[in-house]
Amino acid sequence: MEMNDLRRVRRLGRYLNKDRKRLFIILIILLPVALSGAIQPLVVGQAISVLRGETTLPFLVDIPKNSSIRLLIGVLLFSVLIRLALQGYQTYNIQAVGQRLTARIRDDLFSHSLALSLRFHDRMPVGKLLTRLTSDVDALSEVFGSGAVGVLADVVSLLVIGITMLLIDLRLGLLLLITQIPVTLFILWLQKRYRRSNYRVREELSQLNADFQENLQGLEVVQMFGRERLNGNKFSHTGQLYRKAVNGTIFYDSSISAFIEWISLAAISVVLAIGGILVRADLMGLGILTTFILYSQRLFEPLRQLAERFTQIQGGLTAVERISELLEKKVEIVDVGNQSKNYSLDSLDLEKQLGEVVFENVSFSYRPDEVIIENLSFKISAGEHVALVGPTGSGKTTIIRLLCRLYEPQSGTIFLDGIDIRDIPIQVLRSKLGVVLQDTFLFSGNVADNLRLDSSIDDIQLKKICKNLGLYSLLNKLPKGLDTQIRERGGNLSSGERQLLSVARVAIRNPDVLVMDEATAFMDPSTEATLQNDLDRLLDRRTALVIAHRLVTVEKADRIFVLRRGRLVEEGTHNELRSLGGLYSQLADLQERGLAKL
Repeated sequence: MEMNDLRRVRRLGRYLNKDRKRLFIILIILLPVALSGAIQPLVVGQAISVLRGETTLPFLVDIPKNSSIRLLIGVLLFSVLIRLALQGYQTYNIQAVGQRLTARIRDDLFSHSLALSLRFHDRMPVGKLLTRLTSDVDALSEVFGSGAVGVLADVVSLLVIGITMLLIDLRLGLLLLITQIPVTLFILWLQKRYRRSNYRVREELSQLNADFQENLQGLEVVQMFGRERLNGNKFSHTGQLYRKAVNGTIFYDSSISAFIEWISLAAISVVLAIGGILVRADLMGLGILTTFILYSQRLFEPLRQLAERFTQIQGGLTAVERISELLEKKVEIVDVGNQSKNYSLDSLDLEKQLGEVVFENVSFSYRPDEVIIENLSFKISAGEHVALVGPTGSGKTTIIRLLCRLYEPQSGTIFLDGIDIRDIPIQVLRSKLGVVLQDTFLFSGNVADNLRLDSSIDDIQLKKICKNLGLYSLLNKLPKGLDTQIRERGGNLSSGERQLLSVARVAIRNPDVLVMDEATAFMDPSTEATLQNDLDRLLDRRTALVIAHRLVTVEKADRIFVLRRGRLVEEGTHNELRSLGGLYSQLADLQERGLAKL
């Protein structure tokens, strides 16, 4: 095992701390299990020696033949029962520890994945992430469960059997033990190649899951554009790569099993040949020869198990590597605080603030070669309504993400009520910002849970808020009102209905700053008219930052910021910007003629 593997295993080993007592019991049981297994060939050989009148163990010398046989049968039965009972108890505890380990690691992986910034998730396909949370974690549990403990059990068995053989007959014992050296070296050589092949299997499985998830999520587009065959061929190609990778692991796994089987048969043949010569020369009894034949079988059984477990462990170490890579990903968006300013949660008295937003020389890029926001500076006074307009890719949505600290700017500072947003606890910052996105995401569950999200208001308050927002007409359409179950991503609601719920869940939080990405874009005229008065009331005395695509929305703003390639190129009211004859005027003219959006 490489040093990196040891470091990662030790790091993940902390998840076993709560099961230390159970692990200690498992380790203690290893020795009696090994002894009860090692004693059985010796008992059978001694029974043959007693029947043939050969030399036996000292404690059997003065006992009559019938009594000796009965004693040996009793010892054999007792060892079998003890071994079965202890192995059953051991296996149960190993599996229990493995399942607890799986649950703890998966919980941490899930929490860590949610804490990672959007920058990470933009690059990581969901299917690949799910593979690490599911099959990789399952493989990892085998390393700490049956894999690692099983290897210890096999090593203990080998040691006990080896010592017993040397004590019975030094010559045959050394002969059998020497055969273990080349076998072990060859197995280790094969295991290194299996490890590389298994990593490729995990990667191809991740891609397979990613393709599967993408096609299911985009099923509507797939069917509408007739891409079933094309996407099916692409998925089939990914499946072929996965099958090819799996075949590689099968080859190495079967090679190990076949090699051990061949070596074990060869060892038994050598023992029979040499032992037969010694028996004919009266240098060894038939009972001792029988004992060694049985031991040679038992000797290679732990080795065969070790090979299988090493294969299992190599797969688990691959999972350890992939899981560690995810856990080692740095959480970029964290509460850092500015110690020089002595800011704390208590000193940040944001309750009395109204929502002044300032961008000061902010620059941001998703990739080093593609600048999205460049040296952007502006100030939005408390209670002011500002509209952001500009061509696609000008950085409008990025400004929202930076304000909410979903991304960190490469340079510059963003202030909320005069305080650097990095000095404000993330939960406090986001509670002060109410965001209504154009693409509304709803969770599986009922309507009430999707409106509450993290708030603790009861059903009576929730119904009152919905009534004030004019949502009763929508709730009356739903079969069970607030208790209506919503399918995945709100599939049983229209786009307009989903957006109504999005506006409502923001209103519930009573934010200081309202950020809207064309909140009424998918609403029909009657629904929009119903909601417009409530939106006006929601915007009253609140700072509003609105991404606008329609002229009617832009005209109502106190000021309009016109962006181009991440720069603020124009600023003013609707009439002021129209009179300038610049970019805004051009976009407005095109929209009036129905040729473009702002």
